[in-house]
Amino acid sequence: MTEKETIERVKQKQGVLSQIQNFFTAGYGTKEDLRELDKKLRDMYYEELRDMRHVWEDVYLAVLNANLSTPKSDFKQIIQVLDRVMEKVRHADYGYAGLMDRKGHIREEELARVFNYDQTLDDDIETLKKTVKKVYSETEVENWTNLQGEVKEIKALLLSFENRWRDRESQFRP
Repeated sequence: MTEKETIERVKQKQGVLSQIQNFFTAGYGTKEDLRELDKKLRDMYYEELRDMRHVWEDVYLAVLNANLSTPKSDFKQIIQVLDRVMEKVRHADYGYAGLMDRKGHIREEELARVFNYDQTLDDDIETLKKTVKKVYSETEVENWTNLQGEVKEIKALLLSFENRWRDRESQFRP
């Protein structure tokens, strides 16, 4: 979806107060709505990552209780990366620019671009969730055969998501 389509969809869903605010403040209501939508999306991602972390803690405890010879540091690193990514998502910049900001003001198009970019990250979150649930179900039945490879896959997916999240700021100021 293009930025203009996103802006139009937001404008169509606005109430009377936002439309009045847009009229008097040259589109400020739409900007606020875009910021709020993006914040809700990021909050949803944060909750999903937090839930994944809790599931991963159960996996880690199951591995510790099973006394496997697999390196436990990989499991701990995934928890650390999850914590780092969760905080980046939770405290991400969402498009405010100060009055005297030297880089310029953030306009509706940039906010829509960031919102669209954040929506594309949904597939990464879903892939992570599926992989973590798969590992969790395998640890419940004590199937340890493919565990090491799946742990590395989860770590790679997390690092890839973190890199894509880092690229997010370039959507504000290309």
